Amino acid sequence: METVRVDFDDLIARLDLGTKIRLLTGADMWSLPPIPEIGLDRIVMSDGPIGVRGEQWSSADPSIALPSPTALAATWDRDLIRSAGSLLGQEARRKGVHVLLAPTLNLHRSPLGGRHFECFSEDPYLTAELGAAYVDAVQSCGVAATPKHFVANDFETDRFTVDVQVSEKTLREVYLRPFEQVAGRAWALMTAYNGVNGTTMTEHAGLVHGVLKGEWEYDGCVVSDWTAVRSTEAAAMGGTDVAMPGPHGPWGGKLEAAVREGRVPESVVDDRVRRILRLAERVGALRVPGSPPAAPVDREFVDGPALVHEVAARSFTLLTNDGVLPFRGAPTIALIGAAASEARVMGGGSAQVYPDRIVSPLEGLRERAEVRYALGHDPRIRLAPIASPARARFLDEDGGVLAEHPLPASEARWIGQLPSGVDGDRLQAVRLLTTYTPGVSGEHELSVAGVGSFTLTVNGATVFDEVIDLPDGDPAAFLSPPERRVTVPMTAGETYELAVTHPVGAFKGMALVSFTLGHADPNPGEEALMAEAVRVAAECDVAVVVAGTTMEVESEGFDRTGLGLPGRQDELIRAVAAANPRTVVVVNAGSPVEMPWIDEVAAVLLVWFPGQEAGTALADVLFGDAEPGGRLPTTWPRRLEHCPVVNVTPVDGAVPYEEEEFIGYRAWLRSGTEPAFWFGHGLGYTTWSYDSITAGGGAVTVAVTNTGDRPGREVVQFYLADGADRRLVGFDVVEAGPGETVVTTVFPPERSFQVWEGRWRTVEGEHTIVAGPNVADPRLSVTMKI
Repeated sequence: METVRVDFDDLIARLDLGTKIRLLTGADMWSLPPIPEIGLDRIVMSDGPIGVRGEQWSSADPSIALPSPTALAATWDRDLIRSAGSLLGQEARRKGVHVLLAPTLNLHRSPLGGRHFECFSEDPYLTAELGAAYVDAVQSCGVAATPKHFVANDFETDRFTVDVQVSEKTLREVYLRPFEQVAGRAWALMTAYNGVNGTTMTEHAGLVHGVLKGEWEYDGCVVSDWTAVRSTEAAAMGGTDVAMPGPHGPWGGKLEAAVREGRVPESVVDDRVRRILRLAERVGALRVPGSPPAAPVDREFVDGPALVHEVAARSFTLLTNDGVLPFRGAPTIALIGAAASEARVMGGGSAQVYPDRIVSPLEGLRERAEVRYALGHDPRIRLAPIASPARARFLDEDGGVLAEHPLPASEARWIGQLPSGVDGDRLQAVRLLTTYTPGVSGEHELSVAGVGSFTLTVNGATVFDEVIDLPDGDPAAFLSPPERRVTVPMTAGETYELAVTHPVGAFKGMALVSFTLGHADPNPGEEALMAEAVRVAAECDVAVVVAGTTMEVESEGFDRTGLGLPGRQDELIRAVAAANPRTVVVVNAGSPVEMPWIDEVAAVLLVWFPGQEAGTALADVLFGDAEPGGRLPTTWPRRLEHCPVVNVTPVDGAVPYEEEEFIGYRAWLRSGTEPAFWFGHGLGYTTWSYDSITAGGGAVTVAVTNTGDRPGREVVQFYLADGADRRLVGFDVVEAGPGETVVTTVFPPERSFQVWEGRWRTVEGEHTIVAGPNVADPRLSVTMKI
């Protein structure tokens, strides 16, 4: 059947000014309004980047949860990233989502960046390559990817108002480079909250119009970060096409008046509408009369849990190993730490989704060996939701039940969209109900985390009735709200009926329901817990301590204040290692942490935020069924004070990027300070020799040999070397059996040999390319003439 070409100009001409402007602002939290008279459906957006949340941010609507973007980047594998993108596209289609708000292409400028886990790398080339693979795969499913946050949104402190002061050379060579690579392929793109050189990004005509839409000829749709559009004329002329969320905002009637009074040309509005219609056509949300229905995208089904498992194992990064790994035989394992029984599988904020299951390290290892578990220490500040099934009951002003929805745990969250069957105009309160049967008698703790008024009852008796206020600061704190606790005596074996009632509020007409009921058993005391962990470790063949960050340390909305593991985890690790020299530390964190005990343990395995199949992937790697394939996508310091770039705190409203292009490993190489682990570092269960390197015809070729006794995987890395400075210009993942030699060829992009001097200039002459397993270990070198 012949494709009917969409005449966007004709469709635009059929719309009056008010309708066109209405299309430029969200209809609600997650969608753009339909215009049936021109065949335009709602365009639904959803957060990512490790899962597709959909319009209902609720455990009642579960999502596949992939490992964190830092974990994805640790694979260094474009093909694996494409598989992950295909899974996300499949999930988006399943949930009726047209636009996935991902990937995040900001850089690891400072290890204190609060959303470090949500970004790929400190290196702009690695970020660009993986980001492009992600975008291509999502969009191959007929779903728009939305690279974000354009540009220099590399930290969280005062992110709504901060001005990033950065030279044009640094912008071009570092922070814009990932966006430049995806500009020719992404169907949507998101502008950031922050300003750059005095202008907020939603109003930055120089970067959005001049560079993105002009120089790069970007034909996609530019979406604002949520509530980032805060002006009428300046934002309208600045290049942002869509203001989210809606329906309220600074455009609407104010923008219509500005157009009618000649302050904003109507052609500006028309260009934005044209971009939205083009987006709609690409994702199948525009059905022009005479055109056939959008054909379903024919894609091979992706087994979500199986792929999550594979990505996790391939991302796990073995930092040190004295030979204890992989485990051999059937050792008894002392498994220690709060994160061992309740794994943290994702970062906080926009990256959060609700998977239908999470396999903890305790569950995964118990399938493989005799495991003795000890808590040792719990660094979490807030209590975990009760894991037993719950119900959310939606009530009217008389207490009548409008609807009831099952939940897998005692966590109620609907942001922007209420569940089906709930009349928002009649809704007055949400009641969360569950039961709990304690295994031990004593003083149990219950908690309510949320914002607003809450009443908690136990067997009908009120034990908590208070108002919890949201602290000042970033509204993202709503995603990780304050917590209040009460102590309740409970008897083992007796079932208790628990209920939390919360009068609902609204934010500009949108649903805002977000609260949890938490629980903790009676605590025997910190010293008793620590002593139990030491005793269990001493009695087992090996000890595995799972240690990591918490929601209060790594999440959207705030930056980190240090790199130390929270609580007494360092002390716990040292105590366990002293009791059992065969101690493996599993680091469950999305970004760098200090490891002052690293020389005291037998092995350190970094598992990032590993996604929903964490435990099974961990068991596979610890027992050698899978290779720990990860390589660091960012440099890990020994101590925060050693880091050459740390500043994320504005002074007089600004953060100057004084280090210019020297971030990440380039800054470390320049400083002469040795980090704990260099960019690109990672061990496997075999060894490799780098045998030869040649260059010619714009390509560099390297031969490597697996010199170990088992199959393995190596990430061969290529750097442009200029004195002490090095820049990544190519990489490839190779696999080989024992004694097998493999050859890999890369083509360093032209941009690698260019510098920005008001325009791109190619540095001609001879250049040295080095190859090796990480940036600080160049095994081979060759000269390449440009």
